[in-house]
Amino acid sequence: QVQLSESGGGSVKSGGSLRLSCHFPAYTSSVYCLSWFRQRPGHDREWVASIDSESITSYVDAVRDRFTISQDNAKRTLNLEMGSLKPEDTAIYYCASRLVSKCAGFYWVPDFAYWGQGTQVTVSS
Repeated sequence: QVQLSESGGGSVKSGGSLRLSCHFPAYTSSVYCLSWFRQRPGHDREWVASIDSESITSYVDAVRDRFTISQDNAKRTLNLEMGSLKPEDTAIYYCASRLVSKCAGFYWVPDFAYWGQGTQVTVSS
């Protein structure tokens, strides 16, 4: 079973920064997609950003130019650098993965088989 584990959430004021990390296990597939999702209060879980096994990245428009997704394969860590945070970024953030495919076209919860437990990010005004 593929287990993911997030860390790094917390509380910050508007305009501040946070870094989320997600440890992922060694994959048997050389092709994979790693993503961050979030679930804001009163909303469905939504896709935020992805990076694939070729380090191709993509972002939802709401976070583009503020968030940066990266991976450290040696440490098997997925990161999300979040800057210029806004109160509407308040959510539980989840990392997710899917194997044997890259990320293009996969932006929905059912597309990802493996999930972390989530980490809370709270941005106050």
